[in-house]
Formats: sequence, C-alpha cells, structure tokens
Amino acid sequence: VQLVESGGGLVQPGGSLRLSCAASGVTISRAYSGWFRQAPGKEREGVAVIDSDGWTRYSDSVKGRFTISQDNAKNALILQMNSLEPEDTAIYYCATGWLALSLARSSYDYWGQGTQVTVSS
Repeated sequence: VQLVESGGGLVQPGGSLRLSCAASGVTISRAYSGWFRQAPGKEREGVAVIDSDGWTRYSDSVKGRFTISQDNAKNALILQMNSLEPEDTAIYYCATGWLALSLARSSYDYWGQGTQVTVSS
C-alpha cells in the first residue's frame, strides 16, 4: 500500500487549498480513510475521515470549513480546505485502514509521507 499526498503550500488566512492523496495497493472507496495533521510540538490529530458509504466525521476545529471526499476514478482521497486560519498550519497526512470510522490514529494502518500546509500573511 502506498499513499502519496499533494497540494500543500503557503496560503494567506481566509484562503483555500485542496489536498489530494493518491492511493495504490488499496481501494480508497472500500476502506476507512482520513486526513490527519501534526503541528510543530503537537500530537498528530484527526481532521476528517470517511467510510465506504460516504459517512464522514470531522474534528470540531475544522467542521464547516473542510470537506473530505473520495475521487473513485483516480482512487484518491481529497480534502478541500476553505477559510484557512494560521492555526491550520501543519503537516497533513492521509491514512487508511479497516477498523472503524474514527479520528484516532490507532485506527489506521497505512500512512502517507505528508504535505506541508502553511497559513500566513
């Protein structure tokens, strides 16, 4: 299984970014998949997760601003991030597994290498 994130970068507060996670060796739409992030000096935290039926869960800090989805044609996981805030600055990781629709890191078996998102003026 290989997961490769892309789409990170530098954006001003209030701006938007779209992250993508290309998967191989696993069908994203058949597993639990999600986005996590880790800011300097902080624990890695769950941001948004999705299951094979399209059910989603979001952390309170991003609810209403971020949207997770699956691109089945490309076997990719997407995170649309709007109204970005400096507090959203972190390395963003995608992950997949078969345990549960959970925001806990322990529920996921495979991880990408991460993509940096920096929100700053």
